[in-house]
Amino acid sequence: MPRVKGGYVARRRRKKVLKLAKGYYGSKHTLFKSAQGQVMKALLYAYRDRRQKKRDFRKLWITRINAAARINGLSYSRLMHGLKLAEINVNRKMLADLAVNDEAAFAALAEQAKTSLKG
Repeated sequence: MPRVKGGYVARRRRKKVLKLAKGYYGSKHTLFKSAQGQVMKALLYAYRDRRQKKRDFRKLWITRINAAARINGLSYSRLMHGLKLAEINVNRKMLADLAVNDEAAFAALAEQAKTSLKG
């Protein structure tokens, strides 16, 4: 019985992996075995980091809001609580943008948060 060769299917599969490995360092873009391992790892990183990116941005927004809140005499948690009591629904992305680009508007929001915390 003759041995079974991969034929064009195997060649297509290998070419697909090597095409994905284009630009990798050393033998990782030329040898199929090492390229396959690296492509698998890269795809895992891509999947993981699509989710990680959302966490990283939220962390950045919170840091920016906290810095601006402290300039206005509040902590991050007290600012957020005050805004909730004042029924001001602004998401963290927009608050961070205001903190960086429009200090006056952020200061006005901080003042509203302060008054709602007192009352």
